[in-house]
Amino acid sequence: NALQRVCTAIEVEFYLRSFAEGNGFKPNKNCNLSGWPEGCEPGWACALPEDRVIDLSESKEIPLRTDKPLPCCEGFFCPRGLTCMIPCPLGAYCPFAKPNTTTGLCDPYGYQFPPGKATNSCGGADKWLDVGSSGNVFCSAGSYCPTTTVKTPCSSGHYCRLGSTSEKSCFKLTSCDPNSANQNIHAYGIMLFAALSTLLLIIYNCSDQVITVRERRNAKSRETAARSARETAQARERWKAAKEIAKKHALGLQTQLSRTFSRKRSVKQEELKMLPHFKPPSDASPTYGPPASSSSGHSEASTSRKKEPSALTKMMHTLEDDPNSIEGFNLEIGDKHLKKMEKPKKMSTRSQIFNYAYGQIEKEKAMQQQRKNLTFSGIIAMATDSEIRTRPPIEIAFKDLTLTLKGKKKNLLRCVTGKIMPGHITALMGPSGAGKTTFLNAIAGKATGCTITGVILVNGRMDSIHSYKKIIGFVPQDDIVHGNLTVEENLWFSARCRLPAHLPKADKVLVVERVIESLGLQPVRDSLVGTVEKRGISGGQRKRVNVGLEMVMEPSLLILDEPTSGLDSASSQLLLRALRREALEGVNVCMVVHQPSVPERVNPPDHFIDILEGIVKPSPNSGLDYKQLPVRWMLHNGYPIPPDMESRIPGVNTSSHGGASSSEAHARDAGTDTQSFAGEFWEDVKSTMQLSGDKIQHNFLIAKDLSNRQTPGILQQYKYFVGRVGKQRLQEARIQAVDFLILLLAGACLGTLAKVNDATFGAAALLCKIAALRSFSLDKLQYWRESASGISSLAYFLSKDTVDLFSVIVKPVVYLSMFYFFSNPRSSFLDNYIVLLVLVYCVTGIAYVFAVVLEPAPAQLWSVLLPVVLTLIATQRDSSGLVKVIAKLCYPKWALEAFVIANAKRYSGVWLITRCGSLLKFGYDLRNWPLCIAILVLHGMVTRILAYVLMVTFQKK
Repeated sequence: NALQRVCTAIEVEFYLRSFAEGNGFKPNKNCNLSGWPEGCEPGWACALPEDRVIDLSESKEIPLRTDKPLPCCEGFFCPRGLTCMIPCPLGAYCPFAKPNTTTGLCDPYGYQFPPGKATNSCGGADKWLDVGSSGNVFCSAGSYCPTTTVKTPCSSGHYCRLGSTSEKSCFKLTSCDPNSANQNIHAYGIMLFAALSTLLLIIYNCSDQVITVRERRNAKSRETAARSARETAQARERWKAAKEIAKKHALGLQTQLSRTFSRKRSVKQEELKMLPHFKPPSDASPTYGPPASSSSGHSEASTSRKKEPSALTKMMHTLEDDPNSIEGFNLEIGDKHLKKMEKPKKMSTRSQIFNYAYGQIEKEKAMQQQRKNLTFSGIIAMATDSEIRTRPPIEIAFKDLTLTLKGKKKNLLRCVTGKIMPGHITALMGPSGAGKTTFLNAIAGKATGCTITGVILVNGRMDSIHSYKKIIGFVPQDDIVHGNLTVEENLWFSARCRLPAHLPKADKVLVVERVIESLGLQPVRDSLVGTVEKRGISGGQRKRVNVGLEMVMEPSLLILDEPTSGLDSASSQLLLRALRREALEGVNVCMVVHQPSVPERVNPPDHFIDILEGIVKPSPNSGLDYKQLPVRWMLHNGYPIPPDMESRIPGVNTSSHGGASSSEAHARDAGTDTQSFAGEFWEDVKSTMQLSGDKIQHNFLIAKDLSNRQTPGILQQYKYFVGRVGKQRLQEARIQAVDFLILLLAGACLGTLAKVNDATFGAAALLCKIAALRSFSLDKLQYWRESASGISSLAYFLSKDTVDLFSVIVKPVVYLSMFYFFSNPRSSFLDNYIVLLVLVYCVTGIAYVFAVVLEPAPAQLWSVLLPVVLTLIATQRDSSGLVKVIAKLCYPKWALEAFVIANAKRYSGVWLITRCGSLLKFGYDLRNWPLCIAILVLHGMVTRILAYVLMVTFQKK
């Protein structure tokens, strides 16, 4: 009557609840202090009364069960304190217990048979709990249990884990001896590690060669086009020379023949006049020789040709009648070789585009050469040449421009008045620290932390200079270029993002090629610009690339801060020629010249400037000192004299000229000295806060676009950015290979050293620490320059994140491939990959925030420290309400829960209590796996949005 001994639902719930609450045995109706039948002992059970019908679904009351105590049946376990037996789950092995005479215990369960009872013997199994408390119930490793009463050893070529119900076949090339608990797939891991390591080493050593070959192939088509254009230009020149020679010979022959025939004609007419009855022949009279119609037609044509004035004669008459008129200029006048090269209707291949570009460049060179020895027709052609495109003019006028540093009330500029006009090159000169760069920043609208007074007019109107930023080029003093791109790639990206969107690709290529040609960058166009770690082009060439980045966008106002510093004389002359050509196209060029090359100065104002700078010493008889000249100039113009300059002219009452008296100066100094330290500190804090506020306000400044230039939109710029970032990643292939090699080693080491058993759920803390910080920390300066010129910040950020998605997707595969082959855990590859994927996505967003806000070194420290701190908070068991709320906001909490749930799904049967215990221990729910994945993805999205906002907010112009 085994069915009468089986526990009902309420008894099973009573057993599980007793151990879940940690109380163990609890008194009940059958087993208590007043009555303890033999069925209450471990491994024993009693039956229901014979007149009682068993109802296994009973869930309200424990039935009275004290009759006929017997040992627990095989395949069942009978816990202490209950008089019924519970079926053992699948994966368990529950045979009869056997007494051990040495220890007095019932093996293999380890309980003691009841002493002093009539039934003094061992029963069956006594309990089923987690693997740590009742591991003897689990089917042993190396064997499988198809039922709870049968245990079969694993055969050769198979393996059986702890608690298995069947044996699993081993992979090929693995060693699975009889009674194997796990298959040894280290061979696969070693082969995969060797293959991936070899591939990464090939990439590490051959990436530069691949890029070089690609650039060499691209250069061949370009060189072919350039050579074809040069040959065409040379053939055109030879044809023009031959045509000129033929024209001269024809003109000479025509002159000689005309003189000969005119001489004979005049002699014949004189002889006819001497005849007495000479009459001209009429139409009716007979004629001899050629037909009359033919001769008359020929004479009429020659007469009409003689009477019809040439185009040049018409133009000359028009100019003589009205010298101020321009109607006399005809586009058809001029040399025939100055015809414009017609642009092909459709150019799709690189060869066609480069043929067009180099053809135009060769034509421009020929025209420049011809204009050195201008003829009249050449002047007309140059005056009416529409090939030279003019830019929209920008004229900057400023009056009484004054910049005062906030907080410290220090004047950086004072009462500067002037004008910079289009079509001119304005050179700004002065000694170091004179305020040249400050003046350029004020003109360009980049001055922050200062109070600007005075008037700045753009084209005669009070418009913001930011309204024209799409057609303004600003060349900073430092060479801010992308070192991991070639010269051509730097220039080409700037041209594509900043030239008009409607401009055809062929014209954009022409602009870039013209800039490369004018700046003398042709020999290094395919060379990397280089960084501090990796050598590239020379410093002078880098400076010219820095200027070329602004020239390729065809600006109307070009501001350059010391473009010739660090250049040799030849390079400086080449750069100035390029800027001169820009000015000829109507560009307003304003530049700081730190080392001007001019003839010897003899102008008196220049002489006094030299005295001010200490270059020329004044004569002893003049009674002047160069230190006195600024003070005398301020006295003459009525400006106040600074206190530190009053002592330069002794005996002069500066107070009468607007300067402060000595007593006032001493009083002011005394007031400054008596100011408390706290006051000075507070003033500095206020000044710093004002400066930060000005920078943030400057970053979010919105001005109406008045440039009339439609640049590519966000989606098009995003496409260009993705291409550029992809090229940068190819240039950084060695660094990427090292990253993946580190992941391979980490996966192999953790899979080998971390003895992963069924009670341990995998960890991926190491992968969380490997975050991508290089995406935004290495090119902040380049981003600041590009964003100041109007390039989209959103396109820049999204392109970086898009390219980094490759690493986000591939890195978990690389790590798990090694980890699985060296540990062979029970959980599935797909579930763990999904968790690792979203975890890496989340961590990458946090790395973006650190890279944007912090410097590289602190960002690396925080990326390692933050996961450790958040993991400690997330794993706190007995914590207060605030800590629990913070723990729910920590991404390690959700990542750990997702890992535990992903592994717990693979544990069933005899593992159910172990699985539930692990979930209850940390408060996890098996149904929350999709929620954990969604929260990790949400963390990644929120941190990316935060990183973008911080990038835009704290950028520097």
